[in-house]
Amino acid sequence: MNRASTNSIIDRAIRVVKLEPRVFNVIARDPAATQQAAIVVGVVAIANAIGGAGEGIGGIVVGLISAILGWLIFAGMAWFFGTTIFGTPTTHGNWESLLRTLGYAQAPNILGFFGFIWVVGWLAAFIGAIWSVVVSVVAIRETLDFSTGRAVITAIIAWIATAIVAGILGLIFGIGIAI
Repeated sequence: MNRASTNSIIDRAIRVVKLEPRVFNVIARDPAATQQAAIVVGVVAIANAIGGAGEGIGGIVVGLISAILGWLIFAGMAWFFGTTIFGTPTTHGNWESLLRTLGYAQAPNILGFFGFIWVVGWLAAFIGAIWSVVVSVVAIRETLDFSTGRAVITAIIAWIATAIVAGILGLIFGIGIAI
């Protein structure tokens, strides 16, 4: 990856965190942003693994795998519910475009890196997680051309469905609810 690509990822991630609606539309239409979104998810997963290093190597590996699977499953669920159940005649977008914007929406979770700091680390991780939820709602709204209310409902239902799938996968593979 070249320097221009890295700068593009960082610039887009900052703009996503700032909730700039236009950047979500740019990311949704840019096929090259799929790889970039995967990099964002991977970096966040590594940061969270460092923040929760007390879990050992097994926790790190499961954390990395579950971050990627969680992203893929959540994007699929959000796309399914957003287009088939909560969609309107103006709803547009495909799974790949939503995958890209929701990958970038994970950027605030980089604050999980500070999880290892005694007493305040959990607060930074919690703030990042809440902000990521807000950014995910905006990503769904902008990518599927929704109202904010529909985006919130879609995100909640998709999150519940993702948790159910994660629980089932956890039971099958014996890793607990990791996603």
